[in-house]
Amino acid sequence: MEAAAATEGGGQQRRGGRREVRRIEDATSRQVTFSKRRKGLLKKASELSVLCDAEVALLVFSPRGRFFHFASAPSLEETIDRYISHSQETPANKKPKELITAQNMESRAETLAMEIDTVEAYTRKMQGEDLESCSLQELNDLEMQLEKSLSSIRVHKQKKMMDKILQLQQQEKILLEQNAQLLRKQQAQHDPGAAPERELNYQDIDVDTELVIGRR
Repeated sequence: MEAAAATEGGGQQRRGGRREVRRIEDATSRQVTFSKRRKGLLKKASELSVLCDAEVALLVFSPRGRFFHFASAPSLEETIDRYISHSQETPANKKPKELITAQNMESRAETLAMEIDTVEAYTRKMQGEDLESCSLQELNDLEMQLEKSLSSIRVHKQKKMMDKILQLQQQEKILLEQNAQLLRKQQAQHDPGAAPERELNYQDIDVDTELVIGRR
């Protein structure tokens, strides 16, 4: 015959020795059970700290709000502080790698935006805009930079023009040679037995290729 015995008013013994744990409805039984279990829990905490040399802290609040505790360390507050410090260093409380990466990207974007603003402000000043806030030294620096840039531009412009002149001279030489060949062919077709005239040399044709750079 199977029997079900009440255990401290808080559950029934089930098959296989398993106990169903649920809230004790009777207030008196609940208080008695709390007192017994609290003492046993505090005893187990003390034994764990002694047997295993572990730092143990136990906090218990009764249904009426009374506070009971056990601490193997000299101070309960030290153990609590140690727990708080440890919980803040656990991976669960650390920022995810994705969040850190996103924050780094956001910071980098802000830095790039500031650099762009600085470059744009400098460009406007080089163009003669927004000069009211510039000091005399800044204006002198801008003037020197502009003169340096203008000198560099003139040098590159002159080189480009000289390269163009050489290119045109080469094209002129090729065209004159082709023209001389056409004249010789035309002469031979009209009078095959005539003595060939002096060959036309492209150097005999005077072509003005003088180029003046800058103001006269």
